[in-house]
Amino acid sequence: MKKINSSPAGILSCLLVMLFCTVSCKRTPAAKQHRAAKTGSATIKYAKGFGIDYYDHYKLVSIYSGSGTATDTTRYVLVPRGTKAPEGYNKAQLIEIPVKSLVATSSMHVALAEFAGSADAITGLGSFQYITSAIVRKNIAAGKIKEVGTEGTMNNEMLITMKPGLVMVTGNPAAKFSAYATLTGAGVPVMLNSEWLETTPLGRAEWVKLMAALMDKEDSVNAKFKRIETAYTRLAAMGQKAVSKPSVVSGMPYKGTWYVPDGDSYMVQFFKDAGAAYQWANTKEKGSLALNFETVAPVALKADFWLNLGEVNTKKDVQAIDVRYADFKPFKNGNLFNNNGKVNSLGANDFWESGAVNPDVVLADLIFILHPDLLPNHHLVYYKKLN
Repeated sequence: MKKINSSPAGILSCLLVMLFCTVSCKRTPAAKQHRAAKTGSATIKYAKGFGIDYYDHYKLVSIYSGSGTATDTTRYVLVPRGTKAPEGYNKAQLIEIPVKSLVATSSMHVALAEFAGSADAITGLGSFQYITSAIVRKNIAAGKIKEVGTEGTMNNEMLITMKPGLVMVTGNPAAKFSAYATLTGAGVPVMLNSEWLETTPLGRAEWVKLMAALMDKEDSVNAKFKRIETAYTRLAAMGQKAVSKPSVVSGMPYKGTWYVPDGDSYMVQFFKDAGAAYQWANTKEKGSLALNFETVAPVALKADFWLNLGEVNTKKDVQAIDVRYADFKPFKNGNLFNNNGKVNSLGANDFWESGAVNPDVVLADLIFILHPDLLPNHHLVYYKKLN
């Protein structure tokens, strides 16, 4: 037997070797376990509300819901149909993929499915009224889709009978996931979608990669998103370099409160990337600021443009709501542009559907409105001028 060197240097060498082996042994299994899925993988670059980890035989989706200083994480294990669930995820919901039956409770969820080429997988909707997708509307007319009710009024009995592969609901930091205990207890997976809390248009649109993971369509979705990312980045560089920065005011009072986008919202990022000046660009909240008329009016009186005015179609409609609006500078100058350029006969506004996953087109609209000389050949898609 070889004698062990008992000198201080020898002992130190031994300890270093043992430490190296211990660390290596701990790291090696994890490194071998974590690999890209066979269908491809998605790298999340902009979105902050979810993450996807790819393993040999499953995918792990994490949905982050931040409230105050705390962050709750809801996890989902995605496995190929008929595959045994991996061990170690007792608190995670199990979803068989590709999802064959999807219940979408928001028009945004419809947009994600259509982007992934999976609109036909939708078998349930929160409401039929606010959907613009031609594929989904055709399936509604054919009786292939059921109306299950929106959050708070969802028909749990109907959903349990339908046995969908997944129910996608809108995530809210203040909401309790236990509200869906009846469904999850009956084996119906419920997934939170908090895209509206993203702080950038590309971050919000990147939720298409979550749908890609659910439908095993990472490769095609990655390619489509890359084209949108490239177009948006090019347009944003153009808008940000604009010499003039026209001021904008957004929205209109609802029941006495004027909700304007806060500085951390994706809408304000749209304004910045389009080359606009915005009064509340540095005010941080959770999506919007609840202000009164007296606070917003002084800004609106001097603003160059008034955007996103709600359900109005003409200047006459605006003045009929409140005669004081006629005193605003953008009203006088005819610079009123509303994001209801694509509304169907049922009143569904495609800005909130396909517009959410085509931020490059929305940005092009805004740049054309604010700086028409930068995009002289552009035609408005989601926006229209109020005359």
